[in-house]
Amino acid sequence: MTIITGRRSVLRTVALTVTAGAIGLASVAKPAAAAAKSALTPAGATHLNALMKRLAQAPRRRDFKTVPMVLDHPEQWDHEALTEVLSYQPAAKQAWDNTDIAGPWLNMMRNALNTQIWSFKHPDFLAVSVTHGTADLALYDPTIWDKYQLTSLAGDEFRTNTLIIERNEAAADTGNYEDPAGPFSGDDISIPALMRRGVVFMSCHNAIWEQAAALIKTGINPDKLSHAALAAELTNHLVDGVVLIPGAGGTLLELQQVGFHYA
Repeated sequence: MTIITGRRSVLRTVALTVTAGAIGLASVAKPAAAAAKSALTPAGATHLNALMKRLAQAPRRRDFKTVPMVLDHPEQWDHEALTEVLSYQPAAKQAWDNTDIAGPWLNMMRNALNTQIWSFKHPDFLAVSVTHGTADLALYDPTIWDKYQLTSLAGDEFRTNTLIIERNEAAADTGNYEDPAGPFSGDDISIPALMRRGVVFMSCHNAIWEQAAALIKTGINPDKLSHAALAAELTNHLVDGVVLIPGAGGTLLELQQVGFHYA
């Protein structure tokens, strides 16, 4: 197995390779290519900018053939990216428990960012979306939305995954945070725009497993895949930059134990 580990040492790479080989996980893990556009972080966000760079270099495995119901080894999720988040030192950090794709979750995180950064002067504030329920559907790419007709799970309001489309306002003056039509306003609420501000979106494996079960139950399974294979295909089509976690509830506890405030 070849793993691109960014800042990880060669010895760490060899150790992970041997471990993965021992449990039969032959794969190539690649770094996320998120934040291809310029960041929208505020001046002075030294720690946050450094984290964003490390997360962009952290490997993501997206070539699963099958996945188990319960993930029991770090190689089955994005453990290096998750470790980077858990290791983040600034005290201003918040973990959002997001479950409803049609809810105001993106706007609420945007408001928290604006308040923490400019009202309370915490430029390194980190917001993490621990995403499950129907909200997790927003983290799939258009290919999987089309193939599996995910509108059937997301609701008629979402004929397509509009939440991964960044709006034109993101090209406005990034220095003017008071602009009511700018990238920090309610006119540009999208997952890519929030990612450019340093928000980390995590996708719950348990939610993916349950969505695969729902698709099989409703007969939306064009390739007649097994449950484990369909869940793997969904996992392989998470949008770039997303961090795969073994489960939302359990990961929220891990985040709280290292100082993330629950929202």
